[in-house]
Amino acid sequence: MEADWEFEIASDAPVIDAAWPGFVDLRHDPERVAEISELSHLPALRELLLQLNAAGSGVFTSKCDVWTPGEVDADELNADRDSVAFALACYVDLLPVENIVWRTPESAAAWARSMCACLVEAALHNCRIDLVLRRAFFTAAETGIGVTCYAVGCGCSQVQAAESLTRALRAFSDAVKAIATRNFADIKLQ
Repeated sequence: MEADWEFEIASDAPVIDAAWPGFVDLRHDPERVAEISELSHLPALRELLLQLNAAGSGVFTSKCDVWTPGEVDADELNADRDSVAFALACYVDLLPVENIVWRTPESAAAWARSMCACLVEAALHNCRIDLVLRRAFFTAAETGIGVTCYAVGCGCSQVQAAESLTRALRAFSDAVKAIATRNFADIKLQ
């Protein structure tokens, strides 16, 4: 699978806002997952959201979306030219549970590097994950670092594109679980 990460923390860059009016707290009330309308476009998102918000994951989700992207690049998705006729994409905003995972920009970068290392080992084609580290608002007064996970899958049909995206999301969830116990607070940028 293709995977990459970057910082996007300039003052005019998008931010992650956990205090937005539509926030659904799946950590404390997982049954509310049914309220998330994006699940109708990508049922696999349900499993991902529940796993990311489960105890021990180190992160929780604040927002997500699903859409049909325009033209996609076969090389960026590790896909054959014939496999990019259809594509489906989503994003999920992630925040650390009680600032445990990302205490500093360096620890957030270390987490993103580890996630990408896990993801590129997955023998998947027709998909890609990009992690964007951003400023985040947990409350109006509490700020920190969050991560937007962008995922895209492609295929010869809309069904195949959704299947590719589903595999990418499962790999992402597995990678989050695999590194959940690691401590990134003291890791410096290489």
